[in-house]
Amino acid sequence: MSAHASSSPATGAVALPFARSLLGRIGFLPALLLLVVAGMSAVDPQFYGPINILNILRNAAFLTIVACGQAMVIIAGGFDLSVGAVVALASVVTAKAMAMAAVAFPGNEPLIIACGVVAGLGSGVIVGLINGLCVARLKVSGFVVTLGTMSATAGVALMITSGIPVYGMPQSFVRDFGRAQFFGLPTAIYLALAVLLVMVFVQRRTLFGRYVYAIGGNADAAVVSGVGIKRHLVGAYVLSGLLAALTGLLLTAQVGSGQASFGGDRMMLQSIAAAVIGGVSLRGGIGRVEIVAVSALFLTILGNALNLLHIDSRLQPVFLGVIMVVAVALDELGQRRKTRV
Repeated sequence: MSAHASSSPATGAVALPFARSLLGRIGFLPALLLLVVAGMSAVDPQFYGPINILNILRNAAFLTIVACGQAMVIIAGGFDLSVGAVVALASVVTAKAMAMAAVAFPGNEPLIIACGVVAGLGSGVIVGLINGLCVARLKVSGFVVTLGTMSATAGVALMITSGIPVYGMPQSFVRDFGRAQFFGLPTAIYLALAVLLVMVFVQRRTLFGRYVYAIGGNADAAVVSGVGIKRHLVGAYVLSGLLAALTGLLLTAQVGSGQASFGGDRMMLQSIAAAVIGGVSLRGGIGRVEIVAVSALFLTILGNALNLLHIDSRLQPVFLGVIMVVAVALDELGQRRKTRV
C-alpha cells in the first residue's frame, strides 16, 4: 500500500508537466476547439450530421475571409469597424449592378456577372481606401474613421435597397457558383482556403506582410528603417475592405439576392473576436492568419452548439463578449510578463 501511495504523487507530478507540454505544442485554442467538438458530439447527435457540418464549414468560411482582413489591420495597429457594413454594401451593389447589366446586355451572362463582381469588389476597395487614407494621411484614429464609414456605408446600402432584397441576378451565378458543390463542399470553403493560403504567403513571404508587422510593432522604428508607412497602412485597410466585399459577394450568390441586412454589427464583432482570440495582439505587430482561421472555426462551432442546445439568442452575444474579454486579458498579461523579463 505504501509503495502504491508513494507512486501516486510522482505520477501526478509527471502528468502535470506532460499536460502543459502537450497544451503548449498544440495550443490552447485547438485544444478548446477539440473539447467543444467532443462535448457536442456526445450531447447532440445532430451536431455531426452532414448537413450541420456543411453549415458550420460554410459559415466559418465567410468569417475566416473577413477575419483575415481584420487581422491585417489590427496587426498594423488599427481597427476596421466597417467590415460588416461593407459586406452589406457589396451584396446590394453586386446584385444591383447585375440587374442593371442584365437590362443593358440581355442574354450575355458572363458580362453581366463580371459587371456585378467588379462593382461589388470595387465598393469594398473604395471604402477601404477611404479608411486607409483618413488614417494614414489625415492621422485620424482608425477606430473613429471606421466607425464613421460603418454608419455611412450601412446607410448607403439601405438607400440603394430601401430595405427590400435586390433580385435579377443570372441563375448561373447563383446555381453554378453560390450554391454549387465540388467533392461535396460548397464553393465558399474553397475560396476561403485560397484566401487563407494567399494571406499566409503575404504575411511570411512578401515585403508588404513584413512591413505591416513592423508598422504595428514599432511605427517609429519602421520609419527610421525606411518603411513607407502611409501606403502600407492604406494597403492593409484596402485589403480588409476587399475581403469583406468578397464575403458579401459569396453571401449574395448563396442566397440569390442582395440584402442590406448581411454582415452588420455581428460580423464586425465576430471578425475582431476571431482575430483577438486567434492571438492577434491589440497592440499590433503580432498575429498569424492561420490561427485566426482556427479561431473563426471555433467561434462558428460555438455559435452552432449554442443553437443546438437551444440557448436564447439574446444570451449568445454574452458568450462572445466573455470570450473576447478573456482573450484580451490574457494578451495583456502576456505583454506584462514579457516586459518584466
